[in-house]
Amino acid sequence: MTDRTTDEPAGGIDYIAVEESPRFQKLKRTQRSFIFPLAALFLIWYFVYVLLGAYATEFMGQRVWGDITVGLLFGLAQFVTTFAITMAYVSFANRKLDPKAQEIREELEKAQAHS
Repeated sequence: MTDRTTDEPAGGIDYIAVEESPRFQKLKRTQRSFIFPLAALFLIWYFVYVLLGAYATEFMGQRVWGDITVGLLFGLAQFVTTFAITMAYVSFANRKLDPKAQEIREELEKAQAHS
């Protein structure tokens, strides 16, 4: 029987303990603080678009230029919004999430190498 002085399981790193650590919890909070508000805003924007299409047909059918209608512009704006949110998340992740995740990963790799 070996004398284990850490809470690390016999197979290596205790990933449950890592997930429950304050640094990992902060990383998850940081990610969620960005994702949830943007997801909520996008869903509201999407449902407004759908509801306008269903109940404000005259408004959505107004011609803006030639055969281009308000509804078509709003529909295209859905795609633009999706790409903008994706680009914003990638930028946010590169600046805020990835460096912290890399630090945690490097610590785990060092701990794995020493065990």
